[in-house]
Amino acid sequence: MQEVLQDFEQFFAKLCKHMGEDSNREGLKDTPKRIIESFQTLFGGYVQNPKELLGATFEEGLCDEMVIAKNIEFYSMCEHHLLPFFGHISIGYIPDKHLAGISSLVRLVESFARRLQIQERLTEQIAQCLLEVLQPKGVIVVCEAQHLCMSMRGVRKNPQIITSALRGLFKRDPKTRAEFMQLIQ
Repeated sequence: MQEVLQDFEQFFAKLCKHMGEDSNREGLKDTPKRIIESFQTLFGGYVQNPKELLGATFEEGLCDEMVIAKNIEFYSMCEHHLLPFFGHISIGYIPDKHLAGISSLVRLVESFARRLQIQERLTEQIAQCLLEVLQPKGVIVVCEAQHLCMSMRGVRKNPQIITSALRGLFKRDPKTRAEFMQLIQ
């Protein structure tokens, strides 16, 4: 940790100098340490195995109807600009034999969101992990987000970006897909 802090202090000093700021100014003296601590939280998904987060599945042959976790709040970092994007993710799946613990769906989202990401990959990774671990009849993930890299720089507008990933019944059956979309509205 001490070596990482020293490297980052040097980087931060160069960055401040480039911007015309004094890295030794009172308000900035501890900033490298605070940034490293912040990054440990923001990028904590790299030390988690998402499949293990879904490991507490339950064999339950009685439930073959849609299970939905709606509007799971998330925060992530754009890998292109290192600026946040954030929003809500809704997950639906139709169990075959395995149910996931409800809180494990939230932890799964957090695990993938707390990495350098793009929204499209985040959506796909969640759907694919659910498919591989639960082996459900179908999975759908809908992600709605706002990107500070668009509003703070570049086009300086902030549209709502929506991505989706569909597997199994949700991809094949328009009625199943429509039911999910109606339920999350």
